Amino acid sequence: MKNFLIIIVMIFMSAHIACSSANNSVRNITAELAYQMIQGLEEFIIIDTRTYNEFRNQRIEGAVNIPYDQIADRAVQEIADKQMVILVYCQAGRRSAIAANFLVKLGFVNVYNFGGINNWRFSTVSG
Repeated sequence: MKNFLIIIVMIFMSAHIACSSANNSVRNITAELAYQMIQGLEEFIIIDTRTYNEFRNQRIEGAVNIPYDQIADRAVQEIADKQMVILVYCQAGRRSAIAANFLVKLGFVNVYNFGGINNWRFSTVSG
């Protein structure tokens, strides 16, 4: 069943990647789909757009902290490949939406906003 879900996610992503140059926009997805993408992809980046203190208290393992108000200054420096799959989240979804839209304006083409960690039902880390 897990392999089947990974194949479905990969088909879904391939379709979006194929049309991303024609329709460069943020794709809003569920936390469950984000989790499946994380399990099925080899290359991606997860951006936590909350403050450093929020990030330190609880985050998704492997996430990079770029607060939403620093996206303009840091994204191009920290993410060299504008084709990279970028998964964005915050606490409830507002900051991640702002950051995801700005990433698209910067030319990133595979931006997925899965809202807030409040909806994340999977493991997290702290410290």
